[in-house]
Amino acid sequence: MRKFVHTPEGVRDIYGTECRQKQKIQELIHENFSSFGYEDIETPTFEFFDVFGREIGTTPSKELYKFFDKEGNTLVLRPDFTPSIGRCAAKYFMEQSVPVRLTYLGNTYTNTSNLQGKLKEVTQMGVELIGDPTVMADAEMVHLAVSSLKASGLKEFQVSIGEIGFFKGICEEAKLDEETEMNLREFISNKNYFGAEELLLGNADLAPEKIESFLKITELFGSYEVLEEALDLVNNERSQQAIIRLQQLYELLKMYGDEKYVSFDLGLVSKYHYYTGIIFKGYTYGVGDAVVTGGRYDSLLSYFGKDAASIGFVINVDGLMQALASRKLTPEVLPQITSLVYEESAVKEAIRYACEFRKLGECCELLKLDETHDEKSYVEFAKTNNRKAVMKITLKGMKKLYEV
Repeated sequence: MRKFVHTPEGVRDIYGTECRQKQKIQELIHENFSSFGYEDIETPTFEFFDVFGREIGTTPSKELYKFFDKEGNTLVLRPDFTPSIGRCAAKYFMEQSVPVRLTYLGNTYTNTSNLQGKLKEVTQMGVELIGDPTVMADAEMVHLAVSSLKASGLKEFQVSIGEIGFFKGICEEAKLDEETEMNLREFISNKNYFGAEELLLGNADLAPEKIESFLKITELFGSYEVLEEALDLVNNERSQQAIIRLQQLYELLKMYGDEKYVSFDLGLVSKYHYYTGIIFKGYTYGVGDAVVTGGRYDSLLSYFGKDAASIGFVINVDGLMQALASRKLTPEVLPQITSLVYEESAVKEAIRYACEFRKLGECCELLKLDETHDEKSYVEFAKTNNRKAVMKITLKGMKKLYEV
């Protein structure tokens, strides 16, 4: 009896044409990353638990896949690349003062029961720019996200930009305690106006005007004009500086020609608490969640011993594939493999032809001619399995049976 032929909930197999299309999308995005000077880095699939601990502000412990090594150390499958890249930067670029540009590709793992159609194992591609605190770096990140989505073939999408400093400034001015701030962050992030209102009205220390400011955040989203509205709403310097920086960012994005792809959302706050500045997410049709997530995290690397302002983003490759497929924009993948079907008596000839094909850079497979199959069955196999051609090899030579 066959057992375990199905995958666990939240993971899936990818093969054949879909797998090649995914690889093609990754190649297109990687070429774009490289054109901006980002160099490849690989980090382990699992790390020490502390790399993703509570102090970092990443994925909650209950959503991590945890296990132990022989020494009793708690290890986790990475749920998020950014802390891993931060650890690497502190280890290998401690003394480097020139900005470091890194790019990566791999899978992340989140052990959550609240799937709602989401995968527990997700392929992510991303970049991190370490050591550049400027708004120019912010603009480079957003532009790189926009250009990468375009490079993948996506035509219609929107990058929504927020600034965690705006929200934090209002919290500081209102003297909110940490627990209330975290709960409020959750409500605002989910655009839950009534939940936020109930939480704030239950706080007797909050003045009515402060409550109004918090609730107004949920309405501050749209085009560039919303930044002026946000600036009029606040009096504290941190929130004002956050808006001024977003205005500067927009001017730079106009120079890149990206203004039609961006909008602003001052209620955009992330579940990752390590973000310190701009936060942005990319949305498109056919996917219920963001296909791009990123932001500035100027304090994270100090946890690993290196003080360096940083910013980065990730692309959810699986979500992007879903979006492209829903719009019929998945990149075409041409057949590459030629099937060399040989008679048992022509083994030597088959090997010779296969070697010649491969020297010419062609992909080919050797298939021994089965007496229970005729030539038509191999042609049908080629048509249904995305083969480029079928060649029959006998002692007399090679004959073409099929070609795309």
